[in-house]
Amino acid sequence: MASKSKVKPKFNIQKYFKFTEKGAKIDMPIFLITMTILVFGLIMLYSASYVVGIYRFSGDSLHYIKDQVIFAVLGVAAMLFASKVDYHVYRRYAFALLILVYILLVIVLFMPAYKGCHRWITIKGVGTFQPSEIAKFAVILIFANMIEKNYSKMKTFQYGIAPFLIILVSIVALMFFEPHLSGIVIISAVSAIMMFIGGSDVKWFGIGLGIIAVAIVAVIIIFPSSVSYARSRVEMWLHPEKDLQGAGYQAYQSLLAIGSGGLFGLGLGNGRQKHLHLPEPQNDFIFSVVCEELGFVGGIAVIALFVALFLRGIYIATRAKDKFGAMLVIGIVSQIALQAFLNVAVATGTIPTTGISLPFFSEGGTSLLMLLGEMGIVLSVSRYANLEKEE
Repeated sequence: MASKSKVKPKFNIQKYFKFTEKGAKIDMPIFLITMTILVFGLIMLYSASYVVGIYRFSGDSLHYIKDQVIFAVLGVAAMLFASKVDYHVYRRYAFALLILVYILLVIVLFMPAYKGCHRWITIKGVGTFQPSEIAKFAVILIFANMIEKNYSKMKTFQYGIAPFLIILVSIVALMFFEPHLSGIVIISAVSAIMMFIGGSDVKWFGIGLGIIAVAIVAVIIIFPSSVSYARSRVEMWLHPEKDLQGAGYQAYQSLLAIGSGGLFGLGLGNGRQKHLHLPEPQNDFIFSVVCEELGFVGGIAVIALFVALFLRGIYIATRAKDKFGAMLVIGIVSQIALQAFLNVAVATGTIPTTGISLPFFSEGGTSLLMLLGEMGIVLSVSRYANLEKEE
């Protein structure tokens, strides 16, 4: 008797991802805002980077934009896919993702340094990526999960502070050794926002600020030299013209670019400071290029788009089906808005230079891919909210 041939089971994606019901519509306003920011960002990245590409990469003016376009296409695909996935499934991967982030943050410390920092993991034949970008989403995901599970106990230290603090401090400690201070600021701020909105008792925030103040005083007493260093940094921030070839160079060139743009700018592609005067015009100071080429109007347009994204995200959070979805959206849009605010603040000299990129605009494939994937999750939350409304 012939033996029955074994039939290989088909791969069932539903085993790993549950999809939203048919007919559930995404929130079109935030989708259109996201796509507008993405296209605007790609146009400005090419304008800001082609000169640097020519000088650094043997005349390759497309060096930065061609990779960014590839990641943008992949990111939009990831966003559309994530928008159709039931966002609740991410809860089962929250802890695993957190463990992966710890591993990656340790590995990156053994990677070759770039400009004195260990922020990138290099994979031969693939490229580089920053574990800190994944860490931002991992913290948002695990915090949203913990807040939903312990929402009724968030006023207590045991459930509303301690577990969050353990995760945050451990990740911040690893990022400190990279060092990646701007990433630490963003993750810490987003964590505080989520904990506050999630129900953590306000008194613990007051105690935390008190501990930070005491720590600063202790550092000043133990390391008095740090006072003079901090004073010099503040002085260079307020008066960059005092050291135009050194500590004040970046801030001064950025202000020159913004100031020369006037009301309507010099015209797209006609910026002068990006011609090897403005450091990293394709990254940290791309907003300065926007202002130089598109003027005050262009700068306000960028800010308005991010404000619209944030406000629409908060609206979606208020209509979310559950606490988990609401906290996910709050964490994601807060991260994007905060990062955009800090980048603009640095470019305009409002705060000292920190090395924070502008979301969707600055060069960086990992960041763009993560941002678009996260916006896909926001769209997924909006699908469920819209579905309930229709029902």
